Amino acid sequence: METVIKGLRTNRAFAFTTVLVLLLLLTAVAAPILSPYDPTEATMRNAYLPPSAEHLFGTDKLGRDCLSRVLYGARASLSGVLLLVTTVFIVGTSMGVVSGYFGGKVDMVIMRISDMMISFPGMILAIAVAGILGGSLVNAVLALTIVSWTKYARLARSMVLKIKRRDFVEAAVVNGGKPLHILWVHILPNILPIMVITAAADIGALMMELAGLSFLGFGSQPPAPEWGLMLNEGRQQLQTAPWLMVFPGLAIFITVVVFNLWGDNLRDVLDPRQEE
Repeated sequence: METVIKGLRTNRAFAFTTVLVLLLLLTAVAAPILSPYDPTEATMRNAYLPPSAEHLFGTDKLGRDCLSRVLYGARASLSGVLLLVTTVFIVGTSMGVVSGYFGGKVDMVIMRISDMMISFPGMILAIAVAGILGGSLVNAVLALTIVSWTKYARLARSMVLKIKRRDFVEAAVVNGGKPLHILWVHILPNILPIMVITAAADIGALMMELAGLSFLGFGSQPPAPEWGLMLNEGRQQLQTAPWLMVFPGLAIFITVVVFNLWGDNLRDVLDPRQEE
């Protein structure tokens, strides 16, 4: 935490992108205050109104205000991707640490499961899992967690294999340290910075995948405002009402760019050796 605070003071790029991330999160939290209309209220006489002073982002086929839906969509999209990143981080890191530290049959079982998951195309497997579970944002997060944890498990395992051979870990083992204590005190603090950097850098990519599942109908379901779902609802009117896809797509683009830049700058702060 001290490193991050110091980075905010000394790294202008990191400070700037952190402010942008906080603005995105604040926008999602303050959506009920910022939204001029109810995002689910249908007014058929206002269907397909182009952007104007009354409706800055226009309206959709049911006359719902697109600006309000984009603002509320930030809640669903950001909460969904943050839940996804947290879940993948915890599951993948835990599996990798256990596999790398205990080795033997435990390592073999976890790595064979990982190999099996990697052998399938990730998005195709996520679609299959989400299709079996049923369309919802939670099920989409679960499906992507199932196909994404292997990256973190392999990375955590490789670092644990290096760290557990170091003198301070071997000394802790000789002195009678229990595995849980060694993992918590000596192993995890040394691998967490890299794992956090990896998770932060993956937020943008995972947001695209989550929006992709919603676009295909395996994520959020109507009438919920969610950016991927809004893209799907507007694709048939791309030529006659392009604003239905332009504004949700722009929201996804801006969010992904901001989180990618933030992740790169966080890497420079937490691991200066990788700074170019």
